[in-house]
Amino acid sequence: MRALLATIILFLSFGVINASVDSASAEGAGEFSGFVAADVRVFADSPAFPEQQRNTVSPSLLFQPEYRYEWNDGKDRLTVVPFAHIEFDDEERRHFDLRELNWLHVGADWDLLVGVGKVFWGVTESRHLVNIINQTDLVEDPDEEDKLGQPMLKLALPRDWGTLTLFVLPRFRERTFPGRKGRLRGEIPVDTDRPVYDTSLEEWHLDLAARWTHTLGDWDIGLAHFWGTNREPRLLPDQDNAVRPVLIPRYDLIHQTSLDVQFTTGGWLWKLEAITRGGHGARFAALVVGFEYTFFGVFGTAADLGVLGEYLYDGRGDDAPATPFDDDVFVGARLALNDPQSTEVLAGAIVDRDTQATFANVEASRRFGDRWTIELEARAFINIQPSDVLFGLRRDDYVQIRVARYF
Repeated sequence: MRALLATIILFLSFGVINASVDSASAEGAGEFSGFVAADVRVFADSPAFPEQQRNTVSPSLLFQPEYRYEWNDGKDRLTVVPFAHIEFDDEERRHFDLRELNWLHVGADWDLLVGVGKVFWGVTESRHLVNIINQTDLVEDPDEEDKLGQPMLKLALPRDWGTLTLFVLPRFRERTFPGRKGRLRGEIPVDTDRPVYDTSLEEWHLDLAARWTHTLGDWDIGLAHFWGTNREPRLLPDQDNAVRPVLIPRYDLIHQTSLDVQFTTGGWLWKLEAITRGGHGARFAALVVGFEYTFFGVFGTAADLGVLGEYLYDGRGDDAPATPFDDDVFVGARLALNDPQSTEVLAGAIVDRDTQATFANVEASRRFGDRWTIELEARAFINIQPSDVLFGLRRDDYVQIRVARYF
């Protein structure tokens, strides 16, 4: 019955979108934008596993057009954002996704979004514990920042005492993983064709979430609860495949309550993300807490320099999905030149306090001309121990250069 209800909601979502477009007046305004990009990853070492592609240079192409159409004096908006990635080495990175396909209606004291959307929660830099609505698109980047589109009904109720947002999520999206031949995968590849679920409804379980946000002076506060299929799977060994062992993703039903807080004073940003979760073994808590301080106009220039520091704690047990960030420290810096080319650099490292295993990251971008950008991304996995979740990535340090044209 619940699977039927979820299916009905999903199809009604797209029905509402189509009906809204058909009824739009001739006074509506459409806007087409997006980007096309080419990138190349250069790995510092040969791969760790014999099944992986032996070449250390991996090119790919990306395409993400965006279309937005507004009517009814801006109270209604249609958004369409498809995404395509063509990877030449790993077939799992050759994929297509609808990042967004939704209709938004803005009422007098409520907003309703119906369709496929993206939602971001969180304030910290190193890890977004509270950001649970959208599934991670792990084949795009190991930092878990890229997300798949999520079918949803989202109702926002802004009030004087804060904004209450309710979510109905009628279909679960499975996490993407690099393939057996791809880089940036674990020691044992993940078989995404045979997921296991906590419920017989599988991906059609109806997930629910609610979030309250409010600004009180210098404080920005978010409090949320999620009940449904965990976006983070446990990876279980397949006992039926002794010749070529694989890991099977298991998606548990969970209850997760979260809090995110940001306090702004002068050049300081004090940040906290914390969760408590039940559903796989004993209930556990996790948090990321830290700060960012910005030096404005450094060295008499227009540039701003931010220094960041955060502590990561995760108290999960062996029955929960494994994480490398159970007792770690993050340090980093953010430089914005504030020049006409919008040049920015972010560099940081997460260091395990016990083993000194380090995940280092550098991201830089610069615009040239009116429509072109160049982006640099570098990742390094340093001193990774055999017991570490990231041990399979120990030889996958890389530098990526991406050139994109926006339209």
